[in-house]
Amino acid sequence: MKNKEHSQGIGAAGRVAALASSIMDLHVRIALKEVSRERRRLISGGIFLAMGGVLMLFTLLALEIVIIIWMQNSFNLNIELALLIVALVDMILAGISLRLGGYLTKGPYLPETIEGLSKSTKAVFGKPQ
Repeated sequence: MKNKEHSQGIGAAGRVAALASSIMDLHVRIALKEVSRERRRLISGGIFLAMGGVLMLFTLLALEIVIIIWMQNSFNLNIELALLIVALVDMILAGISLRLGGYLTKGPYLPETIEGLSKSTKAVFGKPQ
């Protein structure tokens, strides 16, 4: 009796896995249709996001120049020392950001999760599996 119950449990797990796989395939097919339909909107959005990122970088650069000029005028520092201070502050903030980002993205990923993500990514980008 126990073998029969055990085999029924395995059969049910197989059906659930097949259902999950079918749902994932459906999700990928729908995502591919959306990407092909909305390609122009997605490309335009990507261009505007990239342009916003570049402009934000230029804004940060201009702000750092203003800070260096302010440091020179307020504290009577020469340009080399002011640049060194700003570079050190930038390096410290970059290190904290990288450390925090690495901590947040690190985690125990199940092999099934990694496999599903790689299949979805390959399907969305049109790479053969």
